[in-house]
Amino acid sequence: MNKRILIADDYSVIRTGIKMILKNYFKNLTIEYAESYDEIAEKLSQNQEYTLLILDTNIQGNKQGMISEFKNKSPEMKILVFSVYQPFGVIQSIKGGADGYLNKLSREDEIARAVSEVLNTGKYYSPETTDALIQHSIFRKKTNPLENLSEREKTVYHFLIKGYGNLEIANELKIHVATISTYKRRIFQKLGTSNLIDILEIDRRYSME
Repeated sequence: MNKRILIADDYSVIRTGIKMILKNYFKNLTIEYAESYDEIAEKLSQNQEYTLLILDTNIQGNKQGMISEFKNKSPEMKILVFSVYQPFGVIQSIKGGADGYLNKLSREDEIARAVSEVLNTGKYYSPETTDALIQHSIFRKKTNPLENLSEREKTVYHFLIKGYGNLEIANELKIHVATISTYKRRIFQKLGTSNLIDILEIDRRYSME
C-alpha cells in the first residue's frame, strides 16, 4: 500500500535529505513538502490523507498547540517530531499528541528506524525521548503538591477551585458538610496554605490533567 509522507521543515536541505533517506529505506512512498505552518494547515484542510507528518516544531509560523490542531484535522495521521533536542520540547510535543520525537542530529539509520516504528507500531521513543519522559515524571512526583492528595481530596479540590462552598460540595457528593470541612482542612494542610487564593495559584502552576 502506498504511504503518503509530508515533510515539514523550513530548510530545503533538510527536506531533501529526509526524502533521500526514506527513498533509500522504503518502497511505495509518496513524499510531499511543507515549508511553514500555514502550508501544513492548508494541505490538511484539503482533506489530503497523509500517513505520516515529519514535523520540525520550530517551522516558520509555528503556533502553540499546533500538533493537537493537526491531529484533530487528520486523526489517522501519525506525527513524528524532527527537531533540535530539548527535554521541554519533547514533553510538550508528546503531550500535544506527537507519536514520536527525533533529534535532528540523529544518524541516517536512526531516522529510518524512527519512521519505520511509527508506521508499523504507531510510536517511536528514542533513548533521549524516554529519558526526558522519565525525568519529567520524577520531577512532577517530587514537586507537584497536588499529587499528594487522595482521590476524594482531589474531587473536593476541583469543586473548591470552581468556587463551590462547603454546603454545595456536600450536596454534590451527597455527604455531610462536616466531612467536607475535614477534607478541606486536609487539602489546605497538604498544600501548605490556609486560603483559597493560594489554592488557585497552586492550581494555575500545577493543575492536574
